[in-house]
Amino acid sequence: MDDEVSEISGFEPELGGALRQNAVYVDETVCIGCGHCAYVARCTFCLEPDYGRARVIAQDGDTEEIIQEAIATCPVDCIAWVNYTELSVLEAARQYQIIGNLGVVGDKTSLMAKKHKF
Repeated sequence: MDDEVSEISGFEPELGGALRQNAVYVDETVCIGCGHCAYVARCTFCLEPDYGRARVIAQDGDTEEIIQEAIATCPVDCIAWVNYTELSVLEAARQYQIIGNLGVVGDKTSLMAKKHKF
């Protein structure tokens, strides 16, 4: 029982704590995949490999100050603080979004064939 108590700080948003009342969210339909956020806050953001968009990998990966700096570097303002309770709703809505791939259209074989024709 003592181990369970030591793992709970009382600052968790679920418990009404003030430590992280907000969560960070990336609107992937707006993201251009520049990577600034992932460079600044490496433990919070990454570029998603299938579509090349930024994605949050850990809400508590970096300090709020570093995350805020990463948000400020976004050229298209697709990252925002949202209420922690809204995060699951936004993430559930993501499954219905159509997100285009920012990478090369087609496979690498056709790209290499075009490259060698010149």
